[in-house]
Amino acid sequence: MTRSWRTARVACSPRCRTTRPRSRARRASGPPIARPRRPTSATTTRAVADAAAASYADRLLAALVDAGVHDVVVCPGSRSQALALAAARLAREDRLALHVRIDERSAGFLAVGLARETRAPVAIVVTSGTAVAELHPAMLEAHHADVPLIAITADRPPELQGIRSNQTTMQPGIFAHAARAVVVALADAEATPEADAVRIVTEALGAEGAREPGPVQLDVGFRDPLSGGDAHAHTPVDRVVAMPRETHAIAPEPGTVVVAGADAGPAASALAIDLGAPLVAEPSSSARFGPNLVVPDVVASELADEVRRVVVVGHPTLTRVVTRLVRRDDVEVVVAGRRGLENVRGTVVEGDLVVEGEPGEWARAWVGRWVQASRRLLDADMAPIPGADLARDRYARAVLEDARRPVTRAMLARAVWEHTWPHDRLVLGASRLIRVLDRTVGGKPITVHANRGLAGIDGTVSTAIGVALAHDRAGGRGVTRALMGDLTLLHDVGGFHVPADEPRPRLQIVVGNDGGGTIFDDLEVAGTADVRDFARVQRTPQSVDLASLAAAYGWQHVLVEDRAGLERALTRAASCLVEVRLAE
Repeated sequence: MTRSWRTARVACSPRCRTTRPRSRARRASGPPIARPRRPTSATTTRAVADAAAASYADRLLAALVDAGVHDVVVCPGSRSQALALAAARLAREDRLALHVRIDERSAGFLAVGLARETRAPVAIVVTSGTAVAELHPAMLEAHHADVPLIAITADRPPELQGIRSNQTTMQPGIFAHAARAVVVALADAEATPEADAVRIVTEALGAEGAREPGPVQLDVGFRDPLSGGDAHAHTPVDRVVAMPRETHAIAPEPGTVVVAGADAGPAASALAIDLGAPLVAEPSSSARFGPNLVVPDVVASELADEVRRVVVVGHPTLTRVVTRLVRRDDVEVVVAGRRGLENVRGTVVEGDLVVEGEPGEWARAWVGRWVQASRRLLDADMAPIPGADLARDRYARAVLEDARRPVTRAMLARAVWEHTWPHDRLVLGASRLIRVLDRTVGGKPITVHANRGLAGIDGTVSTAIGVALAHDRAGGRGVTRALMGDLTLLHDVGGFHVPADEPRPRLQIVVGNDGGGTIFDDLEVAGTADVRDFARVQRTPQSVDLASLAAAYGWQHVLVEDRAGLERALTRAASCLVEVRLAE
């Protein structure tokens, strides 16, 4: 049997590649100066200078659309006004989808969500100064999760660099290793915005197959006047297409286990079948299904002693038992990834894997033992059916009592998973709930997104909105659900802001409210620190009125306090914030 599958997206740290325009003069610091050719008359000189910013922006945005960029996120600013106005004009002409946001940090994660769901590069436009730095969390997440973002950062021209001009800093390279490539341009008569557009889209899509997709930066210096004039026509460019990766052969071997982490993709399930291996798949892998699937706790059993090879796809981050397995000296580790991976032990295989050969007779017994152990663990954790052993006259009362039960984390995690289907989308925050979900739910072929590149709580609301907008636009019939804790929600409150003239997606933001960061209760520090100090600096208790918060941003609020209320809330199709009061 020969089957190829797409390699997972795994964290890496390639060197930043900086591409600068050809320049005739350089300063001691700052980007190079690209001097315009001498025009034929003073009138022409003024006309070219007056139109330089608008011309560059109009041509750049139009060329980005040609090259394959459909979504552009814009944050308001002065230095970036030509870019913003060009995007607005193209949006009026239905040539791109424009998303306007006030806060750059939330805007960056909105772009992450859009790019995750569309698998296409998304551009985000910001002005100069601290606005650029606000994109750093999203750029870091995109780098570690291989998400194609294009940060277009408006800048001062070279003559305003190094003299302490207002809102001016060293922007090229500000994202360090998080930007796969940095292109520096100057909006003048010698500018080549069409070439810049093709270059950054190519880099964002993986540099013609040299690596996985990732974030890039285009830093553009603009001189006054910063906008104005009629629209400028561009030279059309071809669409940039991601190049296929190389393939590498891998053969079935006894004692193999496949571990699918975040963004592994559904092909990881087929890989496990072809290798004759049990599959340990995190919820955010989108591979948590199939006959070989087992829950991660099986890795803590005596079966782990028989493991001789682990094939890792995606970015596993959730369970320590998996980490311990991968770190064992007597286990061969094969990691599907690429050059420059950080904190990876084992052999890194760059590109796509092709399974060659059939698993032997050993495979059925090997996988069967793991699957049986997994079923025993799941059955032991399942709650009994209410009233199953009662007489008919007492059954109704038992069911009613069960419906009034307070909601636990496990109950919430299972309910959200059970209500989500292949035509839906699920976004998981970096809260305690994703770990509970990992331990308690079975298999289902659904698309799951989670910012597990760095596994921070940054921008989860905005990411979910981006995923939902893209899913709705593509004609998705289902609902996007985002499951997160209360602190994760509060960390991205600004993400709730959706301009009145932009669509609000079909999105249920489901928040488990336990009054603070109880995720730290599972760490060693919970048993060693002073109780009061631990509560203050780790748990960080909160008592925010989420109903008022939702109303302030124009979202419906649904309060859930029992199991019956949870079932009703999850069947709603409207966009809403579902606050679930947790019993523990």
